Amino acid sequence: MTDKNKGIHHITLLGGDAQRTTDFYVKVLGLRMILKTVNQDDPSTYHLFFANGSGAPGSSITFFPWPMATQGKPGTGETVAISFAVPGNSAPYWAERFGHMGVDFEGPFNRFGYDTIRFSDPDRVSLELVFDPVVNDLPAWEESEVPEEFGIRGFWGTTMKLTNTSGTEDILEAIFGFEKKKSHDALTLWKTGASTGSAVLIEKSEHKQGTTGRGTVHHVAFRAKDDEEQEWMGNEALKRGLSPSPVIDRHVFRSVYFRSPGGVLFEIATDGPGYKSAQLEEDLGHKLFLPSWLENRRDMIEKRLPEIEL
Repeated sequence: MTDKNKGIHHITLLGGDAQRTTDFYVKVLGLRMILKTVNQDDPSTYHLFFANGSGAPGSSITFFPWPMATQGKPGTGETVAISFAVPGNSAPYWAERFGHMGVDFEGPFNRFGYDTIRFSDPDRVSLELVFDPVVNDLPAWEESEVPEEFGIRGFWGTTMKLTNTSGTEDILEAIFGFEKKKSHDALTLWKTGASTGSAVLIEKSEHKQGTTGRGTVHHVAFRAKDDEEQEWMGNEALKRGLSPSPVIDRHVFRSVYFRSPGGVLFEIATDGPGYKSAQLEEDLGHKLFLPSWLENRRDMIEKRLPEIEL
């Protein structure tokens, strides 16, 4: 039942200042704020979603911004880098853009046949642009700060640093449809056939303790086509002695969580119903979305949240 043409759904991080995060991902990287909502476990804080123009699965990087949080540092058993897919001919544009905007970067360097630039966001999240011709013909956001021909199409993938890799690799292959492609030194590339969100890099490493805080990844979500496939994936995790959560309705998708054997928190997220099921197109990213059970508290919640300018 494993579909080998899906991959990453979204990636969620702990951020710092909400406005600073928005400025970087919208004004520097050219992503769209596709949803502005609250942390359902703590409605006094935001949950911000940035994606490509359509908000397609495989493109959303999301943040819980906690401006008073201490700086985190990823260790083993964690996701340590996030890669975005951009057209194969766009390296000169991005190098010039980063130079003009004062964003320090390394590269381009070649890894597993893909030219890559490495840089960081304001909270020291390790980010990459991977120049992949596969995404050349995918649509970009027309209203982006970045010209369409160079814009981010979605995720390329993510890097996980693990001490024990076999259990996580089994899940990637048997449940999420990834295939082992290449290895070099301590790094192994796993891929699906998806056009975005198709890659996971596993870096085998000695144990190193990290610290939770802003700039660290909270979880990585993988795609399920629908409720039926999500249930199958959850049952496969259960068969492996893991403890998947009950289904949680996030309104724009439904979620099941479990801790991978390597330590990374995984989510199984349904492709639907999608962001446009929550709000009108013109309200997406502009008007605060609240689930129905919080609507009667809207005035109080909005007064406590800092304003965000796009």
